[in-house]
Amino acid sequence: MDLLLSIIIIAASILLILVVYVQNPKGGGLSSDFGSPSQLGGVQKTNELIDKLTWGLAATIVVVSLMMTIRQPKAPKAAAPQQTQQGQGQGQGQGQAPAQGKK
Repeated sequence: MDLLLSIIIIAASILLILVVYVQNPKGGGLSSDFGSPSQLGGVQKTNELIDKLTWGLAATIVVVSLMMTIRQPKAPKAAAPQQTQQGQGQGQGQGQAPAQGKK
């Protein structure tokens, strides 16, 4: 399962890189290569598609990363240090007077 989630993250990352390269911050990019606005839905729809792809791929990476983090096995709790038999015997007899029977 972790392998599948890793592959999804890698594929989404590569696609996100490609989608970002297609964009041009100055208004050009892929949308200007189509020519007139009447072709393929126009410039506005192309920009919306690229924006939706960018946000969708970024959200996919975040969600799958969180899923992988949640699926990680939890570390076992550290057990309290155990006392040795010798240490227990010494601690029990301290502070008590030896029992002596009087006749």
